[in-house]
Amino acid sequence: MNIPCDTPLGGQPTLAIAEARYKAGDYPQALHLFRQLAEGGDSTAQMWVGACLAGGQGAPASLSQAFEWYLQAAHGGHSQAQTNVGAMLLMGQGCEVDVATGLDWLERAAAADCGAQFNLAALYSKGEQVEQDHAKAAYWYRRAAEQGHYPSQARLGYLYLQGQGVSKDRVEAFAWLSMAAQHGVGTALVQLERVIELMSTEEKQCGMELVEQRRQRLGDAGSSARLQPIPG
Repeated sequence: MNIPCDTPLGGQPTLAIAEARYKAGDYPQALHLFRQLAEGGDSTAQMWVGACLAGGQGAPASLSQAFEWYLQAAHGGHSQAQTNVGAMLLMGQGCEVDVATGLDWLERAAAADCGAQFNLAALYSKGEQVEQDHAKAAYWYRRAAEQGHYPSQARLGYLYLQGQGVSKDRVEAFAWLSMAAQHGVGTALVQLERVIELMSTEEKQCGMELVEQRRQRLGDAGSSARLQPIPG
């Protein structure tokens, strides 16, 4: 007897099968399977349904429906969904703007998700929806940077270069900007060229040693510690 590739022996879809259909580009079938799992309370599947609806994969794009699925996953403890809910509330994507609630969701997610840490840092750095606080921005950029989040490494390096929220430190700026630049963050490369012009030979040597220490400590963490963009 031939068993359909999208249905295991028990007759129920699994997350692995749904994800395989998604990776194969069969978005309608993937979304169908994700929905079945999501309706059963699987928070990861709920996150996937939200992502598919946000991107118009397998169904017409709908940020409002995506938000509802993200919210279900967020209540189930899914940290990336909490990040997306927080960011969407702050920007009014698929929902009304609610800064206080959005900030609360981001803070919940920040215990585990570098995307939330990055978004919190950006909020405090810009000071548009919350009071500007460069020290808090540096704290959250550092949390994400130390997990291998390249955009946060670039931002943290810039803060060290400018002395915003941290003491000016060319060696730290060099180290963080170097790590981000090596992974294709263009703004980091521009800032790195600036800081190198200001550094002594000794500072450059210290910076290179610091980069190597951090690279060894992170290992492959940076390959998965990336920003999960908010759809829209």
